[in-house]
Amino acid sequence: MIFLLWWFASQGSESLYFPPLQDILTTFFGYWFGEGFTQDLLPSVGKFLAGFTISAVLGVGIGLLLGMNRWLRLAFDPLIMFMRSVPGPVLVPIGILLIGIGAGMNIFIIVLGALWPTLLSTIDGVRALDSQLKDMTRSYRLTMSQRIFSVILPNAGPQIFAGLRTTLQISIILIVVSEMVASVNGIGFQLLYSQQTFAVTETWSGTLLLGVLGYGASLIFIFVEKKVLAWQHGMLALSGKD
Repeated sequence: MIFLLWWFASQGSESLYFPPLQDILTTFFGYWFGEGFTQDLLPSVGKFLAGFTISAVLGVGIGLLLGMNRWLRLAFDPLIMFMRSVPGPVLVPIGILLIGIGAGMNIFIIVLGALWPTLLSTIDGVRALDSQLKDMTRSYRLTMSQRIFSVILPNAGPQIFAGLRTTLQISIILIVVSEMVASVNGIGFQLLYSQQTFAVTETWSGTLLLGVLGYGASLIFIFVEKKVLAWQHGMLALSGKD
């Protein structure tokens, strides 16, 4: 509906800053599914997936460790609170200084800026484990791996996925920001280059691509979340809360 309104409202537009949607779509398919596919799109998607995956693994792993150990949590809490308060784009100069310009720096920025929501949500989910469940694990003498994979992680699952959703959104933002400042390819690099050269339709097509990627990533994430947390949705349905 929005695209139809945009199509007819912009048709015949001669404005430099608001070209017709038809021109934008022509540029969109011509570049992003042409030379830009391997030159800019695939590198950005690859760096985004790598950064998000590392953020998710570290966030859940460290969050699980800190959530289960009160003394470690108290020791690292000031550092975590400080790091999560630092805006992701501010970390770009640090990444350039430590790693240099390239894909490694882009991934480093994503991880350093996006893992905190998952980490904090995992800590809260692990700490929220019911005391009766804790007693049950002791009574049945479950091993540590059994406690983690059969009791703790399933119980903390909803909160972990809530954190992962935020990490996903931040990862998309940070890959674009890091590529704008320190990269030789990627969506962010191409978006900034087209803006600086006043290639307006290219700028609009890059912005449209980011919207499509963000929406697509969210749909995939929701699908995976429903599959992993199917047991929770079943319990809610039985209780009449779903």
